[in-house]
Parts: sequence; C-alpha cells; structure tokens
Amino acid sequence: MKALTRLPPHRRAVFLSDVHLGSRHCHATELARFLAELRCERLYLVGDIIDLWWMAHRRASWRPAHSDVIQALHALRGAGTEIIYIPGNHDASLRRACGLMLPAMQVRRRVIHVTADGRRLLVVHGDDYDGITHFGGLQERFGDWLYYRILTGNHLLNAVRRRLGRRYWSLSDFLKKRSGAAERYIERFVQAGLDDVRRRGLDGIVCGHIHRAALVERDGLVYANDGDWVESLTALVEDPDGSLRLLDHQGNMLVELAATARLPKAA
Repeated sequence: MKALTRLPPHRRAVFLSDVHLGSRHCHATELARFLAELRCERLYLVGDIIDLWWMAHRRASWRPAHSDVIQALHALRGAGTEIIYIPGNHDASLRRACGLMLPAMQVRRRVIHVTADGRRLLVVHGDDYDGITHFGGLQERFGDWLYYRILTGNHLLNAVRRRLGRRYWSLSDFLKKRSGAAERYIERFVQAGLDDVRRRGLDGIVCGHIHRAALVERDGLVYANDGDWVESLTALVEDPDGSLRLLDHQGNMLVELAATARLPKAA
C-alpha cells in the first residue's frame, strides 16, 4: 500500500512583497519552491514584485528561476487562487492599471482585507509613508547605493554558507538591527502605518516596502510586514480561523497572532 502524500496546509490568504524579480538580488529559486507548495484562496502581491526600476536603471538580471516564479503564479491562478496585485514604488508604472480586472489578477492601489475572525486590515505597499518618515531625495539615493552593496555582500556570504551546509542568514538585516538610524526610520514607518489605519477606523495594516518582516499587536492594532525576498525571505499567511503567521521560505513559523474571539452581531 502506498503511503499517503501529505498535502501542504491550506491558507485562507497569503501576502508577499518585495520580490524584486529582474534584479540580481532576488531569491527567486526559494520563492518558486515556496509557491509550488502553496495552497490558498487568495494571494496578495503587495508591491515591488517585478523590479521595473532596477531593470530600467541598472543591468537587468532575469534568470530561469525568475520565470519559474511567474509560472508558479500562473499555476496558482489555474488552481483557483484569486490574485490581487498592489504595485509598489519599484513597479509603480503598473499603478496605471489600478482598478482593472485582468484575466490573471486584479490590480489595486490598496485593499481592505477582512480576516476570518472579522479584523479589517489595510493592505498597501507602504511607500506612501516615506514622506511622513522624512525619507527621500539624497538620503534615499545614498541609502540605495549603500544598501545594494550590502546585498551583494549578503549574496556572497550566503554562497559560502551554502557550500558549508549552513542555513541562510541575512547580513543586511543583521546590520540594520544595529544601525540606530535604520531602527528610527523603521519605527517612524510603523507608527505612520498604524496612525493611518487608526484614522480609517480599521484594525490593522499589512505592508512591505522596508524589507523588515514583523507581526505585532500594538495598542489594539495589528502591524504586519510580510518582509521580502532579497533579505528575510518571508511571507505572511492567514489560516482558516483568522490566525496570522509569519513564515520563512521553508514554511517554518516565525511569529503568530492568534485569531480573536469576537462577539456575534445581534440579529
């Protein structure tokens, strides 16, 4: 008798962003594997999926693994997964298609996602908060220059670690956590997002943009950042009961926010 094949867990919704397909820093192989194991009702692509900015301003790097990611997305769509694309600042030209229902996906500027337990979450890339966090201009250009050089070091380091049989480790995330300026910027970004959803009367936010995965509850509001696929290699998932989990590229749970028990509405 053949052993039964264990199916991957079913997810109500999955959120991922900052893939940066077309850039040499994208971990497309790991993402293609992650998507191949995915079973979900709805997939939110929360911006910077295809790095049109990189491809226009630097040398494009579209490897076979990048095409594998696109094929995996098509396979999910063919299996019945609803795909919603929310463009970010590196694929901002796609915002001209916002509001359109394309054959493969919907394109939206922002979306309110309602979890199974009734929480209303704003889903947005997050670059709208750059003005509030006072990040832009020369500071942004210098930050990009330094950041991409750190990513190059990160890539070389992990190539050596793979040969030694070691797990993936993010040098760039390690350095950011030890930079006071980076931590202050991230805190301002988090606060800007929470202030936004508080004004809107929502229960929380799901975003990307800053390449720092997080899942926390602060002052009764959910802050979820699904991370990226150049550093942290993470995704946010919602389980059928409304629980939220942050997963790494191998499907291991990093953080969980349990579903809330809400009183039923009166008839």
